[in-house]
Amino acid sequence: MRKSIIIAVVALCAISIFGTATARNNKTSATRNLNIFNSIYKELQSNYVDTVDADKAIRVAIDAMLSSIDPYTEYISEEEQDEFRVIHTGEYAGIGSVIMQRNGNVYISEPQEGFPAHKAGLRPGDLIVAIDGDTVLGWQSAKVSERLKGQAGTKLSVVVKRPYVEDSILTFDITRAKIQVNPVPYYGVIRGDVGYISLTTFNENSADEVKKALIELKKDPRVKSIVLDLRDNGGGLLESAVKIVGLFVPKNTEVLRTKGKGLLNEKVYRTTTKPVDEEIPLAVLINGSTASSSEIVSGALQDLDRAVIVGTRSFGKGLVQGTRPVPYNGLLKVTTAKYYIPSGRLIQAIDYSHRNPDGSVARTPDSLTTVFKTANGREVRDGGGITPDVVVTYPEGNRLTYNIVMDWWAFDYANRFAATTPSIASPEEFEITDSIYADFKKFIDPNKLKYDKVCEVRLADLKKVATFEGYMTDSVKAQFEVLEKLLRHDLDRDLDTHRKDISEYLAEEIVMRYYYQRGQLIESLRHDVAVDSAVNILHDEAKYKKTLKPAKKDVDNK
Repeated sequence: MRKSIIIAVVALCAISIFGTATARNNKTSATRNLNIFNSIYKELQSNYVDTVDADKAIRVAIDAMLSSIDPYTEYISEEEQDEFRVIHTGEYAGIGSVIMQRNGNVYISEPQEGFPAHKAGLRPGDLIVAIDGDTVLGWQSAKVSERLKGQAGTKLSVVVKRPYVEDSILTFDITRAKIQVNPVPYYGVIRGDVGYISLTTFNENSADEVKKALIELKKDPRVKSIVLDLRDNGGGLLESAVKIVGLFVPKNTEVLRTKGKGLLNEKVYRTTTKPVDEEIPLAVLINGSTASSSEIVSGALQDLDRAVIVGTRSFGKGLVQGTRPVPYNGLLKVTTAKYYIPSGRLIQAIDYSHRNPDGSVARTPDSLTTVFKTANGREVRDGGGITPDVVVTYPEGNRLTYNIVMDWWAFDYANRFAATTPSIASPEEFEITDSIYADFKKFIDPNKLKYDKVCEVRLADLKKVATFEGYMTDSVKAQFEVLEKLLRHDLDRDLDTHRKDISEYLAEEIVMRYYYQRGQLIESLRHDVAVDSAVNILHDEAKYKKTLKPAKKDVDNK
């Protein structure tokens, strides 16, 4: 016994000495390099042929240093902290509209329902010409956004140019207001008996809004199960994620552990309140943009066998950030810990401490991940995000639909449609009719629509290869000419071929003009294959239970 104690003490002393030596070496290295940096900067200021912008030079150096660590550690200057606070609180003061950069100018993209921009009458597609008498043509969106924001109750004048109307130059006098970003833009009943909740971010209000939605849905006698949609949710406050898990699992359930530098920097997060419902069947939707706090929720519910996870593999961010004050009212957002969900796994997909010689990093290959077990003994893996229990295969996209959406054809047509159509059916009933689609086809200018004609491009490449390798005889050339005629693109035909895909995007744009974000979400859910997959398993009680609690022999055979 005494010998064991002596060995332990010696080991601790060795660790202490080694740690002290390492710390001393790191401090010496830091001092040396800071002296070098200081000297180089002084030389530049004294001897460089042109003036060196001190603020820009130092900021570039800071950003470069922090980016070499991980993408989440960053310096936030005093001027940049408003946006940082908006992310965490969901609040800001302004007009309440999404704006976008297009063709060198800034446009209204989406006025938020119920806020000043919407109440004043601004519409999607309005080109912002001037704010308070100052022209903003040619400005970047960040600069325009700064002018639109301000203290609640203050007034501003916005001049816009509106497309597809006779009196296109319009002036709006708007009073700024406190804007509360709702993290739950929509909840309701879908597919007859499934309660659906869309959660877009984790801010200070997220848990309360999800709880409110869940309670309201449970009051509806039709609702037999719940879908929580975390797709494209990049995360936010860790504490908010713990509270949301707590809506579905018993009080005092461990949701995650965070482990920072040193043995003492470990913290356990448990649910602290009585759940709303521990039994109702639950499915959680995820995709490749589901990250951070979203992965805490989906991963914890998977590890606890409380929900079936549906979709595609999540992003894989298992790092926790905190903020530290730095001189001149700045903030350093720094990675302070890694988090581990109930099974004990870390879902971080990229190890930023081990980089390739060129500085790049890669995801952890599946072959190097480790198996963990859920509460019911199901196998789950670390090191690569959350792998869904039900994998969704999305339909393969096509270039024509992509270009119609990305090159604003659907957006612009929806603006013209709304300018000439006073009202439409509800989001649950609106359809792109034959006449609407025919009108949309006429709206497209074939000379301006650019899309990749893959067959023509590949055929031209094949002709080059055939010529280069000596196969281009007269008979081969004749066959190529036949193929060229057969594969020549016909825009009218292509629009008909891809009508289903194009109509879905077009319907969302049109519905948004009348029913805003909520309506657009309702419309999109009507043809959502991931929602269909979630609903299918929720409707199949036996499959749902087997997914979460497979037979013992099935677990043992893995």
